[in-house]
Amino acid sequence: MMEAIVFTLVGFGLMELSGWAIHKYLMHGPLWMIHKTHHQPSKYAFELNDLFSVLFGSIAIVLIIVGLKEFDYRFWMGVGISLYGFLYFILHDVLIHRRVKWFQKPKSKFLKAIFRAHQAHHRTNKKDDAVSFGLFLVPKEYYKEEEK
Repeated sequence: MMEAIVFTLVGFGLMELSGWAIHKYLMHGPLWMIHKTHHQPSKYAFELNDLFSVLFGSIAIVLIIVGLKEFDYRFWMGVGISLYGFLYFILHDVLIHRRVKWFQKPKSKFLKAIFRAHQAHHRTNKKDDAVSFGLFLVPKEYYKEEEK
C-alpha cells in the first residue's frame, strides 16, 4: 500500500515539475504555435492547446495499462499523472478560466495564490514575456493579498 501511495505521489510530482519545464521551454518555445491559442481569446469550447492534455493523458493511460497486470510502479505513476490531470482540469479550466462554470472564484489562500499566479502568466499573450509556468508550486509573491 505504501508503495502505491509513494509512486502515485511521484507521478503527480513529476507531472508538476515536467509540466513546468515543458510549459516554459517548449510551449513558450518551439511549440508556441499550438500553445498561443491558450493566450488568445476564443469563442470555442476547445483550443489547439488542449492537444497537450491529450498527450499527457495518453501517457497516463499507457502507464496504467502497462502496469495493470502487476499493479507495479507504472500503474501507480499513471494514477498520479491522472490525478494531476483531474485536479489541473478543476483548477485551471473550471476555477481559473471558467471554461465550465461549476464553482465560484476561489476563497482559500492557496487557491487565490494559484489564481493570481495564473493571471500573471496571462498578462501577456506573447511567447517571451510570461511568468509563472507551474500550477501547484506557486511562488511566495502570489500569496500576498491585494490592498483594498
